[in-house]
Amino acid sequence: MRSIRAAAVGAVTLSLALTATACGGGSSTGGGSNDAPKKLTYWASNQGASVAVDKQVLQPELDKFQKQTGIKVKLEVVPWPDLLNRILTATTSGQGPDVLNIGNSWSASLQASGALLPWDAKNFDKIGGKSRFLPSALASTGVKGKDPAAVPLYALAYALYYNKKIFADAGISQPPATWDQLIADGKKIKAKGISPLGAEGSNVSENIHHVFVFAKQRGADFFTADGKPDFTDPKVVDAVQSYVDLMAKDQIIPAGDAEYAQNQSVSDFAKGRQAMLLWQSASANLASQGMKDSQYGVAPVPVRSGAPGTQIDSMAAGINIAVFRNTHNLDGATRFVKFMTSDAEQKILNKAYSSIPPVTSAQDDPAFNTTANTVLKNTLATSAAALPQVPDESQFETTVGTAVKDLFADAAAGRAVTTASVRAALLKAQQQMPAA
Repeated sequence: MRSIRAAAVGAVTLSLALTATACGGGSSTGGGSNDAPKKLTYWASNQGASVAVDKQVLQPELDKFQKQTGIKVKLEVVPWPDLLNRILTATTSGQGPDVLNIGNSWSASLQASGALLPWDAKNFDKIGGKSRFLPSALASTGVKGKDPAAVPLYALAYALYYNKKIFADAGISQPPATWDQLIADGKKIKAKGISPLGAEGSNVSENIHHVFVFAKQRGADFFTADGKPDFTDPKVVDAVQSYVDLMAKDQIIPAGDAEYAQNQSVSDFAKGRQAMLLWQSASANLASQGMKDSQYGVAPVPVRSGAPGTQIDSMAAGINIAVFRNTHNLDGATRFVKFMTSDAEQKILNKAYSSIPPVTSAQDDPAFNTTANTVLKNTLATSAAALPQVPDESQFETTVGTAVKDLFADAAAGRAVTTASVRAALLKAQQQMPAA
């Protein structure tokens, strides 16, 4: 999902909603039909700078679809803070769209509701086959071993953005490849009176994305193989402490960033107040704030020193497109997903949103071969992993993300962040999980 607009506000209610009867779509009986073959409703997530921008991007494409098929698509762009709660209401009330966008990390949770159309081999064949999509994007479409609950639409990945001038002034010739190098470079930059690295310490989704990567780099996960929370695994505890220690111990992240939750770290970087930024597909965001491409470089997120083999350096971020199971235009909804995931539309839409097409054949467009996009494409192809695809994933984001937020607050206030305090925070988070 695109964490800069994360809908974490609704995640805590998701496990309760899943216990209700999942209706979804246009009827309350739970069965799809073709009773309304000439119309569709579509809830799009707010991907652009505003809802108005999204309408400008999407409406011409929907008009194109109508011209091709005779099916009129009623568009509603839903802001991220509202999207998950809107979806949950639709799954229980039966008053929802035919097609909708979801944050890919919600896939397993919404799959468990039974409200979304399963994408079995037959349905995938209708849109050109499963092999068209990036494996890392497909891994974020639901529980392994089950038919996906959604189809990848926009792919995103984290990268390290660095200010070229600040690096040069500090005598640093290349971006750090490991966390040890990042800390060493950060100290040189800090000696120049500039903040080394930004973070959104109060953004629970951003927190999850980073500690997930730190855990994967230690060969750990937050859940056992059978889907039970395992937040106090020593490797998980070490991962969370190492991330928070960038503020608490290493002082590479400034204490004030513990209160950041609304893209302030992006603004700091764009305005030259900060040397480095860890962010999802940030180019469009930086350009909107006046930063030129020539002012910054892009590199993969650092990995651990001395660890062998390819390491995970990003969660597989992105947006999926789904169909409510009881839509009144099942054939039209499937045709619409085929249209939105066609090579032509993938190029148009992912260019507009500075994301990467999860349809691999659409990536040959020159727009996706810039330096920044090459880093993102390589990350998605070789070193990105899906967040845990378990039904309680959304509540995991809320509980653990909040634990990390509280640990950043401790660090900012000068309170010690120890292995014991990190373990206690994670144990508390685990006890709040339904499966604990």
